Amino acid sequence: MIPEQPNHVVSTIENLPAESISASPGLLHRMRNVFSREMLLSVALGQVLSLLICGIKLTSKYLSEDFHANTPLFQSFLNYILLFLVYTTTLAVRQGEENLLAILKRRWWKYMFLGIIDIEATYLVVKAHQYTTFISIQLLNCFVIPVVILLSWFFLLVRYKVLHFIGAIACILGIGCMAGADVLMGRQQKDDFYPGDSKLIGDVLVLGGATLYGISSVCQEYIVRNLSRIELLGMIGLFGSFFSGIQLAIMEHKELLKVPWDWQIGLLYVGFTACIFGLYSFMPVVIKKTSATAINLSMLTAELYTFFCGLFLFHYKFSGLYLLSFFTILLGLLFYFSTNTYIAQDPRVYKQFRNPSGPVVELPSSGQQEPSVTYTSLSQETEEEPRVRVA
Repeated sequence: MIPEQPNHVVSTIENLPAESISASPGLLHRMRNVFSREMLLSVALGQVLSLLICGIKLTSKYLSEDFHANTPLFQSFLNYILLFLVYTTTLAVRQGEENLLAILKRRWWKYMFLGIIDIEATYLVVKAHQYTTFISIQLLNCFVIPVVILLSWFFLLVRYKVLHFIGAIACILGIGCMAGADVLMGRQQKDDFYPGDSKLIGDVLVLGGATLYGISSVCQEYIVRNLSRIELLGMIGLFGSFFSGIQLAIMEHKELLKVPWDWQIGLLYVGFTACIFGLYSFMPVVIKKTSATAINLSMLTAELYTFFCGLFLFHYKFSGLYLLSFFTILLGLLFYFSTNTYIAQDPRVYKQFRNPSGPVVELPSSGQQEPSVTYTSLSQETEEEPRVRVA
């Protein structure tokens, strides 16, 4: 026999509004959206890029510290040559408008500047290690995040939500936590080794490199969304190998002659080239799936993967702050990927209106008509997003 419910319980249930009763399914639906397969896949793809950067850093560290092979330009040159052999030759055998010569006739000067930017971004950051501390480089490299956000806002017309900014701030805080752990564990270089003027030069070089990285990332996002990945990589391989070869011959030929060549150094160069070639080849895929801002946030974990490998390879000292930093960055990524960014299709409009409860809202016009604004999701969604049209 089922016991009777007390009268006050029955009365409370009867008086509940319909909205409260239906709130639980809505909450479950929101949770499914937050931890969707698309979101987890986006985070995982970013971490693949971070692991490739970890491989680049480890091989570079062995080359420079164990074998005294300080050849960053030569290492980049090997990557550009490989891009040329794989992707530029692919463009050369294509027919029609996607042929190498047809692309060069239309856009050669744009790809020339992109190739130079890509070369110098890496060179400036590597050069900064001679002038300033590793901690400064870690922190100032985060300057790429606001650069990419601003360029995406004004040139790609990407619109962000509050959760995106919360996620970006959390990722940067994670890097700050990692830098603090480096200081506590004694991984930073001594300040006396870097005089004040020298550190200022190094910091300016890092900021310049981060700015160029941001410009390169946004340009790559535009190209892979509007043209093709093969065209992007083929043109970078063409102009990158040309200009990095010239810079190598002028600035690094003496260092290259000092390298004590043997099979171990050769293997490290092969490992480095494989990692950086994989990074360049895979990055446009992830950019098209997510965005330039998203991949730059995701790649902040690369330093932590390098540290975790260094625990076994270089006997680094461990601190719980590194784990806190790692999970803070991952939490920031979850915040960032939990909601979609949108594109304002009309560049003349910078103030948009969005009504989450209805598909289309007609706003009355007062006098002069404003151009319409359309929102397009940058990632695949399970349900159609509402659109606002300013009549």
